[in-house]
Amino acid sequence: MSMELARQHLAKFGRDGDIIVPEASTATVEEAAAALGVIPARIAKTLAVYDQTGEGAFIIVVAGDAKLDNQKFKARFGFKPHMLKGEDTERLTGHAFGGVCPFGVPEGTPVYLDVSLKRFVTVFPACGTGNSAIELTLPELEEYSLSLGWVDVCKDL
Repeated sequence: MSMELARQHLAKFGRDGDIIVPEASTATVEEAAAALGVIPARIAKTLAVYDQTGEGAFIIVVAGDAKLDNQKFKARFGFKPHMLKGEDTERLTGHAFGGVCPFGVPEGTPVYLDVSLKRFVTVFPACGTGNSAIELTLPELEEYSLSLGWVDVCKDL
């Protein structure tokens, strides 16, 4: 079901046929990089945290080698980030752990892109499963994810 949500979402942009489904796992940054033949940093890692209420999800897409900086996050958004628990991930994002992506998430779920991605012309976010991805330019990722904008919430690389 997770990939179907991503596929339906990407179909709105005519890109549902561009989803890559390698035989190897793409559930982790390292596995995705190996399966896609790219450096780990080009994997667009989707971080899902609880929103301010603790009842919903908040999504930030970051470079594969980036780590969230709690202080920067709190300064930008006004609350400390807490990663979604495994049992809440699919319920709050529509996607299972290892396939969380910014496509087809529940309406009203905030999606932001971290500046750590800006080093690359194209990146590879997941598409709802632990063995899927799509190659997108940064403007495409910004448009297709329905991003609310660019933020700087990761540790300096």
